[in-house]
Amino acid sequence: MDQKVFEILRKLIYEKSGITLGDNKVALVTARVGKRLRALKLETHEAYLDILQRDQTGVELVSLLDAISTNVTSFFREADHFEFVGKVFSEWVEAGQQRFRFWSAACSSGEEPYSLAMKLLETVNTAALDVKILGTDISTKVLAHCLKGEYDESRLETVPRQLLAKYFERQPGDSGSPVWKVRTQLQSMTVFRRLNLSIPPFPMKGPLDMVFCRNVMIYFDKEVRTRLISEIYRLLKPGGYLLVGHAESLTGLDTGFKPVRPSVYVKK
Repeated sequence: MDQKVFEILRKLIYEKSGITLGDNKVALVTARVGKRLRALKLETHEAYLDILQRDQTGVELVSLLDAISTNVTSFFREADHFEFVGKVFSEWVEAGQQRFRFWSAACSSGEEPYSLAMKLLETVNTAALDVKILGTDISTKVLAHCLKGEYDESRLETVPRQLLAKYFERQPGDSGSPVWKVRTQLQSMTVFRRLNLSIPPFPMKGPLDMVFCRNVMIYFDKEVRTRLISEIYRLLKPGGYLLVGHAESLTGLDTGFKPVRPSVYVKK
């Protein structure tokens, strides 16, 4: 891929997703756009650009963003966050709260929202509570995986065996190998939608109790991060929490959040 094509794609990807691609990402973009060339049976990057720019439906743009997006996740990733969730959730229930709204802002293939659902169910009896978890991602590919709710055994190594037996059902997979499918109990608590985090305001009404926005802001520049954090602040209830990745912080951003512990913030 020559520099001119890379610059055009880099600008388009930033404008449409907020993802910042440095000069060192030429090889990555070349490899991932190469998948779209093969899918469309094209021979040159210029031919792909032509299709991308002429596509009035936006379908190919979505496919490009699916290809570019990095989706690294696991069940109960950064486990201390889930211990914190359990503690706070118990306190809210004991205080008499009955309605709860959680948001997994970059949910990838669903491991985070399903981990959250398991933690909530294991913390208190939720039968009399109104609990919903919204999972959003810009990638239609991973959202399809969320909705299907099927994971091969290698993806479930971080799920305790008793939770695996309780919340997943072993089934034959499409490829012939067995998969573990999320049981209805978890699926009924979760809703999945496509959302571009770089373009607020978002359609959710709020107020939200807690937002997981972990390991996604590292792909955004300061301008996009500031817009995103401001919108999360607007949607959270006073006393609601924002959890970011362990490698992330809000340092240098003008927000109303107060740090509670590393990577956990509360709305004042």
